[in-house]
Amino acid sequence: MSSTESSTYEGFTAEERAAMKEHAQDQKKAARRGSRADKAAEAARDVLAKIAEMRDSDRIMAERVHAVITATAPALAPRLWYGMPAYTLDGKIVCHFQSAAKFKTRYATLGFSDQANLDEGAMWPAAFALTEVTPEVEARISALVKQAVS
Repeated sequence: MSSTESSTYEGFTAEERAAMKEHAQDQKKAARRGSRADKAAEAARDVLAKIAEMRDSDRIMAERVHAVITATAPALAPRLWYGMPAYTLDGKIVCHFQSAAKFKTRYATLGFSDQANLDEGAMWPAAFALTEVTPEVEARISALVKQAVS
């Protein structure tokens, strides 16, 4: 690596470091939980609590996204992932909601992992910008989640 390249790298942002710390705390908390049912119930409560902490526009969208995902795919288990609401199947993240405030971006994001069955040819979207959750957006999220768990 040249000296120019190394001098421009500034490391993780404060937001990225905070997300990593949240992830470590989430992992420690999950390890201390009792039965599988207790873990699932507490993880779901953690997700709702995190959503409740969000700013108004992010919170409103996260509440709607959470409602659509849990209604569309009850097999997906809510849990926190790097401090974000995420939804898992067999313990693996399928999708997550990232608030705009999380990394100071201009829009929230609904992201899908490689566990999601969204494959379409040689290239397909794995994240979607959200500025508002309208009935049309809810229908699109529902369709994507159905396809992701199929």
